[in-house]
Amino acid sequence: MVKRVAVILAGCGVYDGTEIHEASAILVHLSRAGAKVQMFAPNTDQMHVVNHCEGQPTEEKRNVLQESARIARGDVTDLAKLDVSAFDAVIIPGGFGAAKNLSDWAVKGKEYTIQPQVEKLIKDFHKAGKPLGMCCIAPVLAAKALPGCEITVGQDKECKKWPFAQTACTMKEMGCKHVNKNVGEVHVDVKNKLVTTSAFMCNAPIHEVFDGVGIMVSEVLKLA
Repeated sequence: MVKRVAVILAGCGVYDGTEIHEASAILVHLSRAGAKVQMFAPNTDQMHVVNHCEGQPTEEKRNVLQESARIARGDVTDLAKLDVSAFDAVIIPGGFGAAKNLSDWAVKGKEYTIQPQVEKLIKDFHKAGKPLGMCCIAPVLAAKALPGCEITVGQDKECKKWPFAQTACTMKEMGCKHVNKNVGEVHVDVKNKLVTTSAFMCNAPIHEVFDGVGIMVSEVLKLA
């Protein structure tokens, strides 16, 4: 039976939206597996807009749904219309959009909250016993919505290869079980049907990120 998978986007571009390579990898692997995919994004303003050449915020305003349409080639639906009963699984790629537009992790750190619509959907998929996949920084959404869950955002010791390792430490402080994994590996929280992988939390070649995302997609589909 064809698996139906919702993919939640958060804009377009690593610094203020969805990480494009991660989203593309997810879509390629889902396509290869024969899954039916529908993309969603919240119809709200981005927290801010970042000039990706300079890495600095601008005064410009952009809409998360409209920006996500760039990745979705125009075929993206307002997140408010996502019906959990119509899907077998949900996957959320990373990029700062997950930490700025789907939550305020980027601003508030451990004291962050998730956008209510997003939090409800995560909890609804979980309550329905349907698997969730999250990569890069997106697992912070699960950490808040599913207290005590098991996740990986890579490694918990900071170095040149793992510049964001402090995130893992914060997840542990919040009561999650963080499991150290390399970029080509995933962690499967069987109890919560949650599959996570580090993706670009690691300074790794793009093909290694692509392969790790592929394993995440495969494990999500196995649970669906």
